[in-house]
Amino acid sequence: MNPLDIAEPADLKRAEPGAPAADDEEARPMLSVAVPFYNEEHNVLPMLERLVAELEKIGEPYEIIAVDDGSTDATFAKLRECFACYEHLRVVSFRRNFGQTAALSAAITMARGKVIVTIDGDMQNDPADIRKLLDKINEGYDIVSGWRRDRKERLLDRRLPSRIANRLISTISKVKLHDYGCTLKAYVRDVVKNINLYGDMHRFIPAIASQMGARIAEVVVNDNPRRAGRSKYGLTRTYKVILDLLTLKFMLTFFHRPMLLFGVIGAFAFIIGAGLAVYALVVRLIIEQPISGRPLLTLVPFFLIIIGLIFVSFGLQFEMMMRMYHESQKKTTYVVRTTLDRTTHDEADA
Repeated sequence: MNPLDIAEPADLKRAEPGAPAADDEEARPMLSVAVPFYNEEHNVLPMLERLVAELEKIGEPYEIIAVDDGSTDATFAKLRECFACYEHLRVVSFRRNFGQTAALSAAITMARGKVIVTIDGDMQNDPADIRKLLDKINEGYDIVSGWRRDRKERLLDRRLPSRIANRLISTISKVKLHDYGCTLKAYVRDVVKNINLYGDMHRFIPAIASQMGARIAEVVVNDNPRRAGRSKYGLTRTYKVILDLLTLKFMLTFFHRPMLLFGVIGAFAFIIGAGLAVYALVVRLIIEQPISGRPLLTLVPFFLIIIGLIFVSFGLQFEMMMRMYHESQKKTTYVVRTTLDRTTHDEADA
């Protein structure tokens, strides 16, 4: 029985995302397309119809993984109809809305293809652009990101905040992309499968993957105006992007060496506090001036020294946690791209 057979509610429970089925490597599709849907009942049928038509033109074995992200409208009912019509379609439905990152993460986990393409289900991304992404992948890139250069959305509440966010992300990550927010991207599966996604971190996959040595490119893609439904994004997500940027900066710079962050802050506070304490002793014992009523010379040095010791302690604790993380799960601090090994007389891509 197909593990994603959705004919009965009991089957839906068994369709929770997990590791790909243990099938023969050559039976795997070349291409997996992940499509998240959330309250897109009017877009499901035309989107999948257009997507299937374009994938048939490409002519490579493919699968489509549609994720219903806890929709409250008839999105899942439409996906059920499509499931009966398209043999390459796989469907999973969340019990509630978990967000686009969770939906894409579930689809990537389920994907069997050598290349994984993510595309929005609202029909603003053009399925015809998938061929452009695949052509770039064939040039040797690991990730190809779409760039909606001619966006059809409003300037003040959509395009302008997006430009600012893209500039900030590019500066922090040192991966220069014009459009981190574009869902239309292509990934080599062996690269993206090693990235665990949480929160709203899906837009930062290229930046995170760059730390593993991934080769990243960008191609211009179409941006179609929304024809049905309404956008799920607006200015209200700005603060989330800012918080995610702080998380991204920590992950890219300090995740494997937290002492570099906490130790530097702690040492700086300790040195300033100790310096003020020495100055206070000089004022009191050598210059013989009273220091009572002067908090800069009494309370501040004490608090700075304590804060410095606390931050250094945090750094040591997090260093120990990182070592436990790598050792307990046998996580390496490196990622291998290719292996040349005479003992196996083979060249293997990791």
